[in-house]
Amino acid sequence: MSDPTSQTPPDSNQDAARNLEDQLSRPPEPAESIDIDRNELRASAAERAKQRPLLQKILSVFQKSKTSYRELIINSEPLEKRVALLLDGRLEKFEIERHSDDRMVGGIFKGRIKNLDAGLKAAFVDIGYSKNAFLHYWDMLPAAADSSVEVVRVNKKKNAAPRPAEPTVKDIPSLYPPGTDIVIQVTKGPIGTKGPRTTTNLSLPGRYLILTPFSDGCGISRKIEDPAERKRLKQLINELTIPEGMGVIVRTAGEGKKSRYFVRDLHLLLKKWEEIQQKMQSERAPACLYQEPDIVERTVRDFLTEEVDRVLIDNKDDHARTADLVGLISKRSRSKIALYKDNIPIFERFNIERQIEQTFQRKVTLPSGGEIVIDETEALIAIDVNTGSHKNRSGDEKNTIYAVNLEAAEEIARQIRLRNLGGLIIMDFIDMKERRHRNAIYDKMVELMSEDKAKTHILPISQLGIMQMTRQRQQESLSSNLYTDCPYCRGRGIVKSATTMSVELQRRLSAVARRVTNRNDGKEYSLRVMVHPSILERLRSEDADLLVRMEKTFGVKLAFRADAAYHVENFKIVNANTGEEYR
Repeated sequence: MSDPTSQTPPDSNQDAARNLEDQLSRPPEPAESIDIDRNELRASAAERAKQRPLLQKILSVFQKSKTSYRELIINSEPLEKRVALLLDGRLEKFEIERHSDDRMVGGIFKGRIKNLDAGLKAAFVDIGYSKNAFLHYWDMLPAAADSSVEVVRVNKKKNAAPRPAEPTVKDIPSLYPPGTDIVIQVTKGPIGTKGPRTTTNLSLPGRYLILTPFSDGCGISRKIEDPAERKRLKQLINELTIPEGMGVIVRTAGEGKKSRYFVRDLHLLLKKWEEIQQKMQSERAPACLYQEPDIVERTVRDFLTEEVDRVLIDNKDDHARTADLVGLISKRSRSKIALYKDNIPIFERFNIERQIEQTFQRKVTLPSGGEIVIDETEALIAIDVNTGSHKNRSGDEKNTIYAVNLEAAEEIARQIRLRNLGGLIIMDFIDMKERRHRNAIYDKMVELMSEDKAKTHILPISQLGIMQMTRQRQQESLSSNLYTDCPYCRGRGIVKSATTMSVELQRRLSAVARRVTNRNDGKEYSLRVMVHPSILERLRSEDADLLVRMEKTFGVKLAFRADAAYHVENFKIVNANTGEEYR
């Protein structure tokens, strides 16, 4: 029999329940930011590198340019899938896809033009979603040559009939009146209130090639810089059998690959295009003709290169599917695919969760003690560089500032990729007087962003110490996908202070008291004021004398009631006897 004295009294249970409800009514405490030691991450990655199969260790020796250990970590859960790219244990790339996502970017649709806007020079196309797709007139014309691609072959017959004159922007309204069916591809997903951005210049990405069904230009990515390799690839393109009127672009993943890989990739792309063409004929607008594969398949296609040492997946089905996909590309690479079986969640096991948490902080600390501050606005992304707690041990201020800026440039490039920031980005570096330092920071940023898959354009640091940059935006930033505007502050990030609310409340009380006393009906008025507890605390302390004076001046009685459930910027004034609300 248990000791009755050891049982918790009912009052204690009630107090505990009230305490729990009180805690739940407040926002959660912010998680403590714990700096992650880069040396610790690097050391743990080095230990994992030692566990590679012998063949992989031998092959890594011959990859002279490769000095880091690269891992792809895939976390597959019922509601979402996450992919993290680790470079020596440090998070360098992070993507997330939820099962509810439409995977609109890259999709090909058969749509119907709803209307044309002459002012915007754009068409709005119904593709079956709540928001009509935006199609600029320029995107309805044959695309000009991409500066990032060197065209080495025009895929047309020598004796082909001369092409008719290409249409111009002026011809668009007559060629595509409202109600016309049109095949388009989404290049940028819906962002905020804007619908998806689209084009009629279709492209189908493969592992090593990109097929352009409506463009006959064949080229090579300029990111492949080796002259001998470019010469080999040019010869390979000229030997490929490509249907007339179509073109291909060699991706950076094709560097060093044998011709059979390109032949197989082209075959798969042409088969995929044939399926799309069949849907074009059979499906009625609006209809989706092609959708980009899910994040697992895209990862295999876009990120799994020879430089990746290991792929770890915590889901059996996705592991089997990934192994099969990799086997079609390279049987040797199948040995890199492993199934994660530990009880500890995979992202916690490799310190990825902690690194993700730091990704979304406004302030990001640098190893030297400096910091960068990132603010996303509607118009642009603002990034500020501060010395923070950096200690100038050398006493050389010029070189110290340069060192902080150099360190900041590396972290900024990493944060841009991690957060998937796009559009206009303004970076305010610490002022550097020497031009060579400013040029060095610019060159460093260009180098760091050169491997970014999104197109970027960077300008040198201005005399004001500001660097401007644009980055291709295909979809909303990562924070926009994971977070929504606070319903309390409506996304402002601030609320009115207790002093401001006290001023507004007293101003309203004076107006109400003056109005009711001017009625001269001989009644005594009692006003009940309902406010947030933080406001009441201010009224009872600093402003108590002012409220007493107001009661004497207008001959009214004031009573206050506070409730934590009230919004801090909201209050109500009612008649204590009748319940009538005064506005």
